[in-house]
Amino acid sequence: MGTALVYHEDMTATRLLWDDPECEIERPERLTAALDRLRQRGLEQRCLRLSAREASEEELGLVHSPEYVSLVRETQVLGKEELQALSGQFDAIYFHPSTFHCARLAAGAGLQLVDAVLTGAVQNGLALVRPPGHHSQRAAANGFCVFNNVAIAAAHAKQKHGLHRILVVDWDVHHGQGIQYLFEDDPSVLYFSWHRYEHGRFWPFLRESDADAVGRGQGLGFTVNLPWNQVGMGNADYVAAFLHLLLPLAFEGQMQATPECFAHLTQLLQVLAGGRVCAVLEGGYHLESLAESVCMTVQTLLGDPAPPLSGPMVPCQSALESIQSARAAQAPHWKSLQQQDVTAVPMSPSSHSPEGRPPPLLPGGPVCKAAASALSSLLDQPCLCPAPSVRTAVALTTPDITLVLPPDVIQQEASALREETEAWARPHESLAREEALTALGKLLYLLDGMLDGQVNSGIAATPASAAAATLDVAVRRGLSHGAQRLLCVALGQLDRPPDLAHDGRSLWLNIRGKEAAALSMFHVSTPLPVMTGGFLSCVLGLVLPLAYGFQPDLVLVALGPGHGLQGPHAALLAAMLRGLAGGRVLALLEEDSTPQLAGILARVLNGEAPPSLGPSSVASPEDVQALMYLRGQLEPQWKMLQCHPHLVA
Repeated sequence: MGTALVYHEDMTATRLLWDDPECEIERPERLTAALDRLRQRGLEQRCLRLSAREASEEELGLVHSPEYVSLVRETQVLGKEELQALSGQFDAIYFHPSTFHCARLAAGAGLQLVDAVLTGAVQNGLALVRPPGHHSQRAAANGFCVFNNVAIAAAHAKQKHGLHRILVVDWDVHHGQGIQYLFEDDPSVLYFSWHRYEHGRFWPFLRESDADAVGRGQGLGFTVNLPWNQVGMGNADYVAAFLHLLLPLAFEGQMQATPECFAHLTQLLQVLAGGRVCAVLEGGYHLESLAESVCMTVQTLLGDPAPPLSGPMVPCQSALESIQSARAAQAPHWKSLQQQDVTAVPMSPSSHSPEGRPPPLLPGGPVCKAAASALSSLLDQPCLCPAPSVRTAVALTTPDITLVLPPDVIQQEASALREETEAWARPHESLAREEALTALGKLLYLLDGMLDGQVNSGIAATPASAAAATLDVAVRRGLSHGAQRLLCVALGQLDRPPDLAHDGRSLWLNIRGKEAAALSMFHVSTPLPVMTGGFLSCVLGLVLPLAYGFQPDLVLVALGPGHGLQGPHAALLAAMLRGLAGGRVLALLEEDSTPQLAGILARVLNGEAPPSLGPSSVASPEDVQALMYLRGQLEPQWKMLQCHPHLVA
């Protein structure tokens, strides 16, 4: 359906008319720099361009008092001295004769975007607006914000479109207290904000910006604050906050994040609500960083793969303390957090561990230490994936007329050279049959295209009897032809090849194993959770933290014999893994899989949102026990699993 870009050049009209060092950073160039960068990258041309309209005074009244709207209206006829005097009555605000017009356009842009998304005209979009809005309150301007653009859009979505569950994610460096105040007793709006706090010493200096402000009345638990108490939070801290705090809740009902991080966070949000994401510009006052972050967000909304993250994926001590404080404050209100011990994770074996004993290798034998050291050196050499000419390709042995694919997904007909295919198949008896050999040739050709940067992601099929052997070949081919770090997520009866080197270059996760076992830091097995809630906990609490800590440049997802995964669950897994490796994901299916499964995976790998998992459910006690056991075993080696500061070395 496409991506909307909502903008109006009139929003550059308002500007500071007097000297004020505090307010001078909110300037028209914030919009023009972002728009110029979008045009330079060819991103504006790929969007549906919508010209912003003014919000009506009735629409402004959804969250603002009539007296306040009238006060702002009257600024149109005030002189410079009167504007300066009025501005001085508020905190960090300046008014201009064009403020009322610009602020109505900013609010109207959000309304247009919501209408376009909720009527199905577009899938998602970005409203590029100023002045910002998230500090604005019912009867007060605040922090450069005049009308609360996002709050008006959320109230409009409720009133006009009948929405009952709206998630507002505020990742500005400052706390959006205006949105919090407007919805703190409303259970239909879940407000999540991470912000620089420094124990209340950073603007807006509010006690209610801390983690224990969780809403009031019927809205208890629907205000989620994650206060950062030191500067310098990086990519690992933000990703950990999403995986361990925001996404579990969302599925149930001077900062240093790089621009690339915004792409990953946007992509993680797109698995929610059928991908109906409305992004609205709020703050951002460093023009270069703002322009890059806007571009990364729009690229992701358009379905482009997220670029690799830079820096070590190790959350800092202060970030873990903040995440743990927020989880503890929210636990009384959310079942997904109640099921997990929000204090220390015990390092004791469970009934799911092999023979009731913890794996002997994991605590730090020589092989484990050598592999971890090898991984560390590999992570110092990030592998950047080239932009592919084909986003997604499907390689099936026999075409299926019932398979419905997006128009830009190609069906690959070519195969690798016969001699080369036979050479790779020779060690495996199950690949000797002609049908298995044909399937392997197609897979090798597709995999080479991905490793060469010609294709971004793909789907290949193999006979069920040859699934394990085909996956073994795919892993070895990937590692020998350019992949430095390969993540394999194997579902069903697909065991890790015993002779695969433990050199830190491959991470093997088997879901639907017989028991929960951390056989090494690079070989983890867990039973397939029986409930949707357990599956989500497994993906968010185990698979993704391990994957982001490993930082692969190639991901294999294999649905083997007896995998037991339903289509929507497989699509969600593929969609969330697509954030890794620059989107370089290869899905391996059995030939007798339904064409619906191949179609849904092709759409997800091509950038579409996964379908809903249906009604939410909690994890079974057995699934929770297995997850917590594995986390306890693996946290010392994989820091992205940690959400408890006491485990940081």
